[in-house]
Amino acid sequence: MNHKQLIELGLGLPGTSLKYPFDPAMPVLFVGSRLFALLGRSDGKESVNLKTPPEEAWLLRETYPGSVLPGYHMNKKHWNTVILNGSVPNDVIEQMLRDSYQLVRAKLPKAERVGIDFR
Repeated sequence: MNHKQLIELGLGLPGTSLKYPFDPAMPVLFVGSRLFALLGRSDGKESVNLKTPPEEAWLLRETYPGSVLPGYHMNKKHWNTVILNGSVPNDVIEQMLRDSYQLVRAKLPKAERVGIDFR
C-alpha cells in the first residue's frame, strides 16, 4: 500500500476530497470539512494517520509493533500512524481507512451530513 493507492481508495468514498492544508508534500483526505487520513512520511517512509476506535487502537499497535504507532501529532487515544512498509497487510490498511472515514463522517455537523450520499 502506498499514498497513491490510499488516495484512490479514499476519493472513492462519498463526500471526500483531497487537500494540502499544511504542506504541498502532505496530502490530506477530508470527508466534508474534517480530515480522516493525513498522509506523510516517517523516517523517510510513507505513512498515514488514521482515526481508530480507542478500544482497537492498542490492539493494532500490539499486532503490528513498529508499523502501527500512536498518532503522530494527533490525539493518541483516537489516532494511529501506520508506516507503509509492507508489514501491515493491505486489507487491514484498507479497513482502517474505511473505519477512519466512518468515525469522522459520523461526527460531521448535521448540515454537512445531509449533502453526502452515505453507502
